[in-house]
This record gives sequence, structure tokens and C-alpha cells, in this order.
Amino acid sequence: MAKIKKGDLVQVISGPTQARGGSRGKQGKVIEVLVEKNRVIVEGVNYVTKHVRQGQSQRGTKTGGIETHEAPIHISNVALVDPETKKPTRVGHRNEQVTKNGVTKTVRVRYAKKSGKDL
Repeated sequence: MAKIKKGDLVQVISGPTQARGGSRGKQGKVIEVLVEKNRVIVEGVNYVTKHVRQGQSQRGTKTGGIETHEAPIHISNVALVDPETKKPTRVGHRNEQVTKNGVTKTVRVRYAKKSGKDL
């Protein structure tokens, strides 16, 4: 089971500091998880400029030029943020019994290891 999912709040824990133009310490929501490449795209983190070839749309407006996008960052360089303390934390899984409509089933639940609270 994945520790980081789409929509989670994460913090960058490695790389250059913000004073040197890096992203370490920044927090943002996960936009996309690239499972096969072990990377995540985080909102507002790791911006890159792309030069897109200029073209024309159907209505005649110009498209292209210099655009900025979020680039993927390796999953080991981000940590999940505990919603209570707003600090990066480790994540664990535990099995819980859930009864719904008279049916009991086992569900894996993520929790913050240091605080022990469910995420």
C-alpha cells in the first residue's frame, strides 16, 4: 500500500534550501503520483520553465512561449505532513476491523507514527 497518495499534504525534506532557490521546507498538495518512476508532482514545488513552440489556435490566438510547470520530485525527498502538528512525520499501517451493514471486514489504515493519530 502506498504511503503517499494524491491529495495528501507533503513537505520537501531534502534538496537546496529556499534561500538558494530550492524547495526544501515547502509544503504542498500532491497533484499526481508517478508510481512506476517513484516520483510525485507537488503543487507549488519544483517549478521549471519550458519553452513551448509558438502556434495558433482555431480562433487565431497565439499559443506557446515560456511556461512554468511543476516538475516531478522523487518520493524519498518528501514526507507526509501530520494534520495536527503541521510537521513532517513517518507513516505506518495497521489493520482494523470495520463493521458495516452487519458485515465485518479488515481494513488497512494509515497513521502518523510519532503522534499515533489516524491520517
